[in-house]
Amino acid sequence: MMAQQGAKVVLVGRTAAKVEVVRDEIIADGGTAVAISLDVADHDAVHQMAKDVLDTFGRIDVLVNNAGHSSKNRRLLTITPEEIRSVFDSNLIGTIYCTQAVVPAMLKAKQGTIINVSSLAGVTPGPFSGLAYGPAKAAVINFTEFLNVDLRNTGIRASVIIPGEVDTPILDKRPVPPPDDTRLEMVDVDETSATICLMASLPQRTNLPSVVIRPTMQRDMSGEVEAMPDVN
Repeated sequence: MMAQQGAKVVLVGRTAAKVEVVRDEIIADGGTAVAISLDVADHDAVHQMAKDVLDTFGRIDVLVNNAGHSSKNRRLLTITPEEIRSVFDSNLIGTIYCTQAVVPAMLKAKQGTIINVSSLAGVTPGPFSGLAYGPAKAAVINFTEFLNVDLRNTGIRASVIIPGEVDTPILDKRPVPPPDDTRLEMVDVDETSATICLMASLPQRTNLPSVVIRPTMQRDMSGEVEAMPDVN
């Protein structure tokens, strides 16, 4: 959507094939896009990426921190140490590193927009959202609030979007994936994208610090919670 509005888009993701597909779609539609493959939890790679973007385009106006995933195991006694680290790396550490990498250029320009993607899991803790994912997304909300205090009156604004259930392929990785017929009532990806575009396109004098977007119809998800292990 941003590319359709004339933005030059830099797509960053761990899997090269995925970001390259989106890049090719944008270019085929007449837009400008670059695809970069890296791990956002790699501090040096992220800072090099920001330098390369500035060398190519001369400026960074908007950063959307959308990297993240949840763990297959989500209960206190099932999640592994590797899953905990991985979830915090992609959802929180990567968000911090990417922000640190672009803010100096935004400070120099005296303006910039940072949009962080959190989740309702960050405000509704429990076994469904998981031991690691919920706290990581809660930290993203807190981090966004911190940015608006730390960067006060610099011309940089930070926003966080807090989605409920969105119909994306990540749902298939849940311990108990939701039934197909329930996905029609979830938030659509295009609706979430439109909200992010709104945050980015408002006049620089205006900020939406946080927006919650959730399905109108609330469904019963009690049967999709991972069972606790038998410790007897």
